[in-house]
Amino acid sequence: MTTAGGTQSPESAIVLVIEQDVLIRASVSAYLRQCGFRVIEASDADEAFAVLQSEAKVAVVFSDVGITGDGFGLAQWVRRERPNVKIVLSSGFKRSAEEAGKLCQEGPHLKEPYDHAILEREIRELLAGRSRG
Repeated sequence: MTTAGGTQSPESAIVLVIEQDVLIRASVSAYLRQCGFRVIEASDADEAFAVLQSEAKVAVVFSDVGITGDGFGLAQWVRRERPNVKIVLSSGFKRSAEEAGKLCQEGPHLKEPYDHAILEREIRELLAGRSRG
């Protein structure tokens, strides 16, 4: 479903959650599903590329930059090849969080640990066409 402004509603928005730690990935994914998002999970860049090259209409990529297979490279690919897909990056390392901020000019980056409610708000703002950055 698309809203009058052309943005996706959470009920139709697919969020690709990329995190190699299965407990973190499961927790984030479960929370986002409870918030009404459709969620696809990936544990590394290869799985994420496969999803992004499939027929799935991913609206938002949420990725830890430290994933196996280069989280920054994945974000750059998404920006170049899927410019309509919004990106939210996270990192537990200060330098990586700063680099994520540079990559996500129109979207947020989160320093770990982050609050799930903040992630939800950031995704909703991106889908509504509001940017922070």
